[in-house]
Amino acid sequence: MGIFDWFLDHFSYDLAIDLGTANTLVYMRGKGIVISEPSIVALNKLTGKPEAVGLRAKEMLGKTPANIVAIRPMKDGVIADFDVTEKMLEYFIDKAREKRHLLRPRIVIGIPSGITQVEKRAVKDAAFRARAREVYLVEQAMAAAIGAGLPIVEPAGNMIVDIGGGTTDVAVISLAGIVHSRSIKVAGNEMDEAIIHYLKKKYNLLIGERSAEQIKIKIGTAYPLPEPLNMEIKGRDLKEGIPKTIVISDSEIREALKSPIEALIDVVKTTLENTPPELAADIVDRGIVLTGGGSMLKALDIRLREETQLPIFTTEDPLSSVVKGAGKILEDINLLRKVAVE
Repeated sequence: MGIFDWFLDHFSYDLAIDLGTANTLVYMRGKGIVISEPSIVALNKLTGKPEAVGLRAKEMLGKTPANIVAIRPMKDGVIADFDVTEKMLEYFIDKAREKRHLLRPRIVIGIPSGITQVEKRAVKDAAFRARAREVYLVEQAMAAAIGAGLPIVEPAGNMIVDIGGGTTDVAVISLAGIVHSRSIKVAGNEMDEAIIHYLKKKYNLLIGERSAEQIKIKIGTAYPLPEPLNMEIKGRDLKEGIPKTIVISDSEIREALKSPIEALIDVVKTTLENTPPELAADIVDRGIVLTGGGSMLKALDIRLREETQLPIFTTEDPLSSVVKGAGKILEDINLLRKVAVE
């Protein structure tokens, strides 16, 4: 190793980023997770410059004046608005490095398994424009498996289901490689939209994204609970045009979530059907690991256990599995060479 390489290794603040549809998490080598904020930018339409990014921008959702628009630049796990994503990445990178470090960081970014070469290039370009020195891409399912502590380098089948904001990635991993994977654009955001649609159709009640997310968190379930749950919600009556309050039950929200949950179950079953027999036998013994924010839906593990007849485990900290795994990859150059994708 030359003196310049040694200098870079010891003094650059390398980062791992989970660039999610709903949230962006940043891990700094040697420090751990330093940022966990919503993937939202409040943009001033007159100047084209961000008014706020992350948490502050989320607080503005649905409350901005005409000249400010709150944008989610990531959609279904990929870049929907390149310029805004670049601004958001630049903000998070500067915030993580506290702007005072001159050296550009090496960055590892988690991506969904189903994205195209063009979309991969867009992610890399956005990171380079946001002042990265080197950029490596790792599939989110692989990063999540590493973050969850699965023995991915062993010659045995490990199955992970990563339910994020925009995509659900399902993968079977063995010998540090993905043997079979599937990615669908059904995840946490789709669940929120299903709740909004259900309340509009059944009660003529219009609610916003943030309210739908709160309903999902508080009384959303994938399987009947021992004790029923109820929640009072406020919205706008679409017939009268005035504010309205109703009380809804967990069984109603379970009905609202029926379609996205069935889609998740189908993709898990399809992945199992396409898994080589030897690895499928390992999964029978080891079970399926759930991670990602969407896996926190109440009783989802019970529903999947009933549908697959396999052991189901949820990671200790589902929201940070991908970024923790990307961080471990960042700190192990041999592992990075094995799992980075072109």
